[in-house]
Amino acid sequence: MGGRPPYSLPRRSRPLSDHTAGGPAAFGSAVQLAQGLSKEFRVVEPWQRSSGDRPLTVAIHIEDLHNLILSRFNRQKPALVGSSWGAMLALAYAAEHPDSINAIVLVGCGTFDKASRNAIVQRRTQKIAEYISMHPEHKADLQLDVGAQMMKWHDMTDAYESLAADKEPSESEPFDMHGHTETWQDMVRCQEAGIYPQSFSSVKVPAIMLHGADDPHPGTMIRDTLKRYIPHLEYHEFPRCGHEPEIEKYAKDDFFAVLSYWLKKHLSSMSGAQQGHRGDA
Repeated sequence: MGGRPPYSLPRRSRPLSDHTAGGPAAFGSAVQLAQGLSKEFRVVEPWQRSSGDRPLTVAIHIEDLHNLILSRFNRQKPALVGSSWGAMLALAYAAEHPDSINAIVLVGCGTFDKASRNAIVQRRTQKIAEYISMHPEHKADLQLDVGAQMMKWHDMTDAYESLAADKEPSESEPFDMHGHTETWQDMVRCQEAGIYPQSFSSVKVPAIMLHGADDPHPGTMIRDTLKRYIPHLEYHEFPRCGHEPEIEKYAKDDFFAVLSYWLKKHLSSMSGAQQGHRGDA
């Protein structure tokens, strides 16, 4: 599980569990998304489990998320909002506990097949090559292996034009490479074993993908893969937008408007017994 997933409750007692994350073990990567949602929704943002003596697996992260929902939401059904790897985990959780949530939002969702992962590598390396062709002082970087290139130039390849204020460092912890590797390898294993995305056919709650048109993660390819198992999955793409819509200059406002409207629409059937009450953040 990656990033620092927030779990949230909105106003008017519509429970929302906002699970957000970057790549596995990218602690603190979704702070801006949580902060943006907190203007209208109640947000709880616990740190994820890091690597240790027990090897990290998708199942462990699902268990952690389920325990948190049971302990924080008083038998109410939250929505899950997952970013990147967090979107993948949200789907995995929904497949395991389909009756525990009310809706799913997938922001910049990660990949569930080799073709989509190959497309990411191709898009990132092409963008790096194009940038270096205009900035030859960095041409030595082309001699790095592909993984090192993508790690070094990640901020450039995955963004269209980030807002300067949102580029400032936020609360985070060092990247847990060991935890990232363990978790991602287990996700790939689950895909190769036919667990994901096949098990997503049990996901019946409303679901939507929100994706940047300039995200190296191929949104339409990922959507088409998921719709085989989640035929009711909606899709909204933002122009001039990279992997993190919440920090993009040209997409941020539209992104939060679409996200908030969709959540309110699909959670409007929740009981209003606690209307106006804001629970613990």
